[in-house]
Amino acid sequence: MGAFSADVLALVRRAAAPEQAGIIAGDNPADYNSSDPFRLWVIQVVIVIGMTQLLALFLSRIRQPRVIAEVIGGVLLGPSVMGHIPNFTNTIFPTQSLVILNLTANLGLVLFMFLVGMEIDMRVIRRNVKAAAAISIAGLIIPLGLGAALAVPIYHQFTDGTASFGVFVLFIAVAVGITAFPVLCRILTELRLLDTTVGVVTLSAGVGNDVIGWVLLALSVALINSSSGLTALWVLLAGIGFVIFILFPVRWAYHWLAVKTGSLDAGTPSTLMMSVTIVMVLISGFYTDVIGIHEIFGGFLAGLIIPKKNGYAIALVEKLEDILLLLLLPLYFAFTGLRTNLGLLNNGITWGYTILICVIAFFSKFLACGITAKIMGFSVRESGAIGALMSCKGLVELIVLNVGLSAGILDTRTFSMFVLHALVLTFMTTPLTILFYPAKYRVRVGEQPKQALPSASTEDGTGASRSEIKDSLKTRFAIIVDRIEQLPAIMTITQLLQTPFSALPDAPSSDASSAEMDEKAAMSEGIPTLTPARSSSDRPRISVDVLRLIELTNRASAVLKSQAADALAQRDPILAIFKTFGYLHRIAVSTALAVVGGEDFAENVTQHARAAGSQMVILPWTNALGSESLDNDVPDSPADAASPSSAASVAPSPFDGLFQTRHEGRSSGQTATTVHSHFVRRVFADAPADVALFWDRGAPGSPQLGGGDAQFHVFVPFFGGPDDRAALAFVVQLCLHPSVSATVVRMKKVDGAALEPVDTIEQIKLQNTVHATVFPDTVYGAQTTQTRLASETADDLLWTRLASASSASAGPEAAAVRARMTFVEEASAQPLHRAVELHARSPTRGRQIVVAGRSRRMAVESHEVELEKLAGARGAALGSELPKTLGCVACAFVVAGPGHASLLVVQAAQKW
Repeated sequence: MGAFSADVLALVRRAAAPEQAGIIAGDNPADYNSSDPFRLWVIQVVIVIGMTQLLALFLSRIRQPRVIAEVIGGVLLGPSVMGHIPNFTNTIFPTQSLVILNLTANLGLVLFMFLVGMEIDMRVIRRNVKAAAAISIAGLIIPLGLGAALAVPIYHQFTDGTASFGVFVLFIAVAVGITAFPVLCRILTELRLLDTTVGVVTLSAGVGNDVIGWVLLALSVALINSSSGLTALWVLLAGIGFVIFILFPVRWAYHWLAVKTGSLDAGTPSTLMMSVTIVMVLISGFYTDVIGIHEIFGGFLAGLIIPKKNGYAIALVEKLEDILLLLLLPLYFAFTGLRTNLGLLNNGITWGYTILICVIAFFSKFLACGITAKIMGFSVRESGAIGALMSCKGLVELIVLNVGLSAGILDTRTFSMFVLHALVLTFMTTPLTILFYPAKYRVRVGEQPKQALPSASTEDGTGASRSEIKDSLKTRFAIIVDRIEQLPAIMTITQLLQTPFSALPDAPSSDASSAEMDEKAAMSEGIPTLTPARSSSDRPRISVDVLRLIELTNRASAVLKSQAADALAQRDPILAIFKTFGYLHRIAVSTALAVVGGEDFAENVTQHARAAGSQMVILPWTNALGSESLDNDVPDSPADAASPSSAASVAPSPFDGLFQTRHEGRSSGQTATTVHSHFVRRVFADAPADVALFWDRGAPGSPQLGGGDAQFHVFVPFFGGPDDRAALAFVVQLCLHPSVSATVVRMKKVDGAALEPVDTIEQIKLQNTVHATVFPDTVYGAQTTQTRLASETADDLLWTRLASASSASAGPEAAAVRARMTFVEEASAQPLHRAVELHARSPTRGRQIVVAGRSRRMAVESHEVELEKLAGARGAALGSELPKTLGCVACAFVVAGPGHASLLVVQAAQKW
């Protein structure tokens, strides 16, 4: 046994691996190890990404492109700033480690140029081709000439004469004359200019400018890398041959393979196509590099041949962009920053030339393109915007400068001067464009001015309602959708609006004159009437304009989507589903799609509603916005939900994020919900039509419409005011559908026990800390005694006409509507409590909908104190965001937890 043990121990000793150098053994991970460079590379990547994200967080708020943050981040990490920290550069970015960093950065650059090639759509040149060609030529010839003239004194002042004078002049001319197409494209998209005449012309001119600039840069590189003129000629011929080869046979073969594999028809590349694409990009870059032209040209050419049909290019970009734009590309700018030393700009001559470079580079583009645009018929503002946009430098300029530095054309001082000029001109582009071309002066391509149709309560100047011509019903609706989860909500409300007139009897044609006189008198006051049209065939069908909103991000795919918005609208699955729904239910549906920044959603909705002449804008609000879990543990009845004891068991709603309390075991979703509420409030404030916010809680498996009994029951707490009147008018229209019944309760506040103020110190502290927001509240004009009296009179007239209407005196259709509506008057010292209680006792058959006016203007009275008390009784510390979004009455039903009841909040159109 002893011999055996000795043999085993000897074997183990011989098999023992040598000690590994690690942090446990005292190894420093920041020390560069050529056999294991991964550890230091990770440290470098984390620092670069962290610096970029931090700067982008700030610069994005002033609408600067991400490239600005990436370049500034690289400059800060280089010798200009952090290089002054003792041993920072030698520890984090030692010279021997830059080889790996440079390899990674150039791989990212090649792939990025591939994306740039895909972004270029030669079809845009055909739009306004005459103006675009003139602007592009002027924006090249004059800057190239002035750049060449500028190169002469720079060559003699800042170079040692070793670089070829002709090559240096050509290179500086290209650096001054080129336009950064990728950054220009992003700025146009962020400023929502892609669909304007200015945007189309600038993009077309930018494409031509960019392509010619790349050709000149390739010529410069070929001349640099050649030892003689004959060698340069061979390099150019090899490059031209490769361009022809990749643009024709390779393009045809790639398209054939995409069709053969079904990727083009499916609109997404298969694994095989992704492999072929990546190999093609790498080989293309490899070839252009080995013949003496920079590898970026190969990536750029490969991007030009990718088919854009059926969204294939967008899907391809989505598979590559995140790892590229968030990891690889920032490394390139960090590497650029490490080579930039602003400390070398240390004398007056250097700064004088830097300023001269900025002035010549900007004004040569700005004046040349702006004056040409004015000659071509553009206004002064449009010409100024075109000149400012064409002067953009950014990423392409930095690529050009890096090529010059690597080739020895520029030294570090000259390189730093031009990097600073690129930053200044790129930073100026967005504010100058906004200054010259604000939103109110913009003209969309093919835009035809439309006369907006007013809502039912708007007069046409003759003393009678505009809708008197046909009927008092709303017929044009704008529905806003940005998530597929919203489809059930918009389908539900749309189907209820489409009254099945064929199932209703025609109104009698006799004895109609007196009814028409009564209807005119009512409509002149903006009051709905139950008097039907003479014939169901005369009643106009509703039409729905659906606007699909897609948020514009910094991703390259978002830029491609914004360029192809019209094509996306044709194949968007959400719009396709709703168009099919409209076809099956005989509803006229028109669709539009907009790719805009989240902060521009509300403005886009307002413009869409105005252009479409919408009488009501409907905003769906879904559970996904506010909670992770949906209708779990929902009380079985509204009565159960209304009781304080069951408040804790009410399911999370999309409005939970607006409360200051937290549901146990889940996040509140406060940020997403609050941001969305700001969007809703902006629409309420700016929309030119009535606005309805609809939260649908209908569960799958609900009864189908069209049965004998009412399967939707609407509860309306009517307090008075224009919003409540608009809500009641909308409910009357809903009740034209035989599957809808309604209970309308007119609430009046009477003297009773005074409510105790609930603004305790603790709650005020919570409001100031948790829900503090810089977003302003909706502001309305203060009502006068005259306007208040007119509003109360309109309330009384509306209530009297609807609640006291005789079924016998009305037509069959009006009688059917009147039979489905119950009118009740209630007086209480606590009207919100009473309204919630009455809703809990209302009929429970079918699906429940609570319809309330928003009443943030001309409200009959303030309910804020009672609302706070109601929220306190339900165990919720109410913040300020929810009442500002929904109004106090609707907020009370959210606080009370109305079980399965959906909620619809209506605001009447503003009269500006």
